[in-house]
Formats: sequence, C-alpha cells, structure tokens
Amino acid sequence: MNAQAAETEAMRRALALAATPGVPLGPNPRVGCVILSPAGEVLAEGHHRGAGTAHAEADALARARAAGIDVTGATAVVTLEPCNHTGRTGPCAQALLEAGVARVVHAQADPNPVAAGGARTLRDAGVEVESGLLVEEARALNEVWTFAVEHGRPFVTWKLAATIDGRSAAPDGTSRWVSSTASRRDTHRLRALADTMMVGTGTILDDDPLLTVRDDDGHPLPHQPLRAVMGLREVPATKRVLNDDAETVLLRTRDPHEALAELYARDRQHVFLEGGPTLAGAFLRAGLVDEIVCYTAPFLLGAGRSAVADLGIGTIAEAYRPRVVDVAVLEPVVEGETPDVRFTLRTDGLAAGPRAAEGE
Repeated sequence: MNAQAAETEAMRRALALAATPGVPLGPNPRVGCVILSPAGEVLAEGHHRGAGTAHAEADALARARAAGIDVTGATAVVTLEPCNHTGRTGPCAQALLEAGVARVVHAQADPNPVAAGGARTLRDAGVEVESGLLVEEARALNEVWTFAVEHGRPFVTWKLAATIDGRSAAPDGTSRWVSSTASRRDTHRLRALADTMMVGTGTILDDDPLLTVRDDDGHPLPHQPLRAVMGLREVPATKRVLNDDAETVLLRTRDPHEALAELYARDRQHVFLEGGPTLAGAFLRAGLVDEIVCYTAPFLLGAGRSAVADLGIGTIAEAYRPRVVDVAVLEPVVEGETPDVRFTLRTDGLAAGPRAAEGE
C-alpha cells in the first residue's frame, strides 16, 4: 500500500474512532487520531472522550508510550487540526513535536480562533503538514460544533408535529399529540442529539411538559440536555420543568438572538426548539432556524392551533421555502396507529417575513 492510500485508510479509521458511541455531546468536537510508521503501519490510535479528557493525539501518544512504541519519524493522521492552546489539557501540537512526529495529516482546519494555529506551529518546527484529507467527512462528523464555532451561536433544530392541513392541536384541546408513538420515540432520539431543549413560557404554562429525553419504555436517559425556557412570564415553582430531572435555565428575554447568545455563553451548541407557534414564528422570522424536522400525521382537523404563528407572508411569491434533505415514513409501533411522515429540511440561513423580536 502506498503512503497516500495508507493515510486515507488511517483517516477513515480516525473518523470511525472519533464517532465512537458514548462520547458526551459538546462542548468539544469529536476527534480521532491514528499514528503511522514511515512504512505506513499503524503504531497507535486514540480518540477524544469528552471535555477534560485527553485529546485524540495525546491519547494515541500515551497508548504508544504504554506499549513501548517509539513514534519518532512517524505520521499522525488526525481528523481535526492539532490544537495550539492550553486549556484543561496541553497543546497537542507541542505534544506531537516532543514525541518526534515528522508528518501530520489533518482533515479539518480548526475554526476555533482560541485553539487554531497548530498547523503553523508544527510547520515552523520543521514538521511536514498536510490539510484537507477527507475534510467533508470530518466536517459532517462535527457539523453542529463547526456551525456553532463559525457562527458564534448554537445550531437550531425546530421540531414540529402537525396534521396534513397544518394543525398542531384540535380546537377543544383534546389532541395532546397529533403524531404517532413512532414519531414521539423518534423525537426522543433526536432530542438526545442536542445539548439544549427550548420552549417558551407559554408552552410551560399551558402544557407543563417534562422536557426530558426518555427511552422507548419511558425511562429517562442518564444524560439529559439543558432545559431552556424563554420568555418574560413567571414560571411557577410547581411546573415539572423546574424539577431535579435535568438542569433548567430561564431565559428572561423575547429576543431569539439574546436567548441564543446566552446559551452560547454557556457552551451550548445545539438547540432543539419545541415551543409553540409564537416562539417558532419568532425564530423563523429572525432567520435563526437552521433545520426543521416535521412529523406529518395523515389526518385532517380543519381547525385548531396552527403549527406556526403569522410570518408576515402576504403572497405565494414570499413563501418560506426550506430545502428538503430527507423524507422517511415512520411505520406504526402500536396497533391501530397510522404511519407518519418525517420531513427533514435545511433553511440555509433563510428568514421568513420581516424580522421580529418577540417570542413567547
């Protein structure tokens, strides 16, 4: 196997290591590292296991040392540019230099200005550095983290459930859920991929949701996202969102920009928006929804609460048109229920109607 093929294979392995199940979500990226001998043989490998633990490069180097392997003259293949700063751990660029690594191949350049610069440090010290190998795969692995760092705010997924005529509840309030059991289970799967769940005070006052992530049997998962409640109305102490099942923050604002800024300051990178139509409308008008996950139930109500508030759109030419990236039929898991359809859409920075600053 030639050197290029060996490095490509090593990068694919590093990406797989970075995606190891069980690594906590955020605030750090997922990173994998494989160290190759000059002949292209794997000497050691490692991956990051969450904030405060050894970075992937340090993990791989430690494993090599523990096995008595000399990595002098080796090539480090890493999914993200080695960091150049001291945080809870030391700079990986310096660790690679001290280990005698002669070449570093990394996929994605580090977009974080605090940590970036490792490639330059390595080059200045005489290490051969190559960037961009399987970069799209690396960015996809850390899509939310990359977005948050590059945009200075969390990535926002808006989840809604509606009938095929766009109603999220019947007029008399009898429909607590319009989606099926399969859709609700799928929602919990997606909730677990975010580090924050957000609703408005109106949803808390009207529905008293628990806002936790649960398994198919209704049991809470060990790790729970932050529960964020946005709005100016007081939340009674008896509401379930204030219990000890998960951490909760009250965002005393009606401005989506301010809410996201506060969450970003808390190292939050992915907001799962599950509020009512008013909150959804405010985020859509502000251009702060990045992904939409819509569960469509195959029936009609003809009246009742709309899935989203007025967006200020007066003509079809102004219609809000996100880009469909996936469509899936969710087959029933309970007898008698009908299949729902899940649409996943991306907005690409699109804003709906005139910008508004009011939330729930």
